[in-house]
Amino acid sequence: MAIGTVESVAVVAVPFPAQGHLNQLMHLSLLLASRGLDVHYAAPPAHLRQARLRLHGWDPDALRSIRFHDLDVPAYESPPPDPTAPPFPSHLMPMLESFAVAARVPLAALLERLSASYRRVVVVYDRLNSFAAAQAARLPNGEAFGLQCVAMSYNIGWLDPEHRLVREHGLQFHPVEACMTKEFVELISRAEQDEENAASSGILMNTSRALEAEFIDEIATHPMFKELKLFAAGPLNPLLDATARTPGQTRHECMDWLDKQPLASVLYVSFGTTSSLRGDQVAELAAALKGSKQRFIWVLRDADRANIFADSGESRHAELLSRFTAETEGVGLVITGWAPQLEILAHGATAAFMSHCGWNSTMESLSYGKPILAWPMHSDQPWDAELVCKYLKAGLLVRPWEKHSEVVPAEAIQEVIEEAMLPEKGMTIRRRAKELGEAVRASVADGGSSRKGLDDFVGYITR
Repeated sequence: MAIGTVESVAVVAVPFPAQGHLNQLMHLSLLLASRGLDVHYAAPPAHLRQARLRLHGWDPDALRSIRFHDLDVPAYESPPPDPTAPPFPSHLMPMLESFAVAARVPLAALLERLSASYRRVVVVYDRLNSFAAAQAARLPNGEAFGLQCVAMSYNIGWLDPEHRLVREHGLQFHPVEACMTKEFVELISRAEQDEENAASSGILMNTSRALEAEFIDEIATHPMFKELKLFAAGPLNPLLDATARTPGQTRHECMDWLDKQPLASVLYVSFGTTSSLRGDQVAELAAALKGSKQRFIWVLRDADRANIFADSGESRHAELLSRFTAETEGVGLVITGWAPQLEILAHGATAAFMSHCGWNSTMESLSYGKPILAWPMHSDQPWDAELVCKYLKAGLLVRPWEKHSEVVPAEAIQEVIEEAMLPEKGMTIRRRAKELGEAVRASVADGGSSRKGLDDFVGYITR
């Protein structure tokens, strides 16, 4: 790959403005910048600030290799999440709808400026932001690639819930309308139409053939995808060693606590940034953690607001927390703010992850060889739980999706915790997760399939 061809190409990353999506495109942007490409990351001001603030696993100085651009959009509502409502983050919809409309004009202006200075402008857009592909298509030297931020196997179920691979592996693709709101399904449909009209060149996938090879191969033959260039390049997240130390970053206090715990003894509990547990469910989970007598780190926080900087930072669980932390002192930690998830999962003391099964968290957990206690909340998460527990056999289901509207009792949660954490019970899934972790890490090493996927992508866009 000649240096001259790299310098004549600009990559413009356009993330979907939600944490798990901002994060994946930030990791990809840093990977591409480390290859010598000029990378531009474009998002609304609050989301640029959020993406930089919450970055983990990289030396903060790496951010200097990226040029950040504000996509100014009109003010939007940023209400708090309603923990009594269904788990889908409907409170984000005003922002998402505003962004999908208003970001087009400032993005077009940015692309036009860059088009005059580079031989080629490559727009890498979250596939929920397919309007960005349409803007790239207007440039004489523009090209667009979507970033798939969910499992590639999810596309199989979305296109055909009764597909052969779904049936043969005993999987279930739950109806879309049961997992997300009508408004969000309509947003996805508009994005699909934008992408089809813009004639995107291909798709980058945050997945590994070590996890989804037969699904990737199957989707490559589908009429919707067979003309596209597909690059499986995941995991995009950095892979730290078991000391979980990131150069240049101040360690979170929980890491000092983890350093003092025995190997593979701690359960990490976190449900991502788009879900809020009901008060009665929080109480049942607290009782299960206490009753299990297992070491834990529990991230107890509500879903992000559309603008995370509008959040008061106060916890509605203050009374329960005061009592619970006293009762579990020395056994566990509760974090009510932002937690360094990558570092926690990388640490040798962490044994397993109780998770909502967002794809970002799923990839992170599996890349560190940690089994998942699957508790899906909405969207693609029920599918990810199926994939992890039934196909990859690296997890246990906390509760079936069919009971997602019910409160899971402490006894049921505690039973799953003990099955995963006790040496004589959880050996099978722990061994399987470890094997998958080794295979995933090998895929991004020299000679690995994901390393080749990223190399092939860079080679193609700098051709």
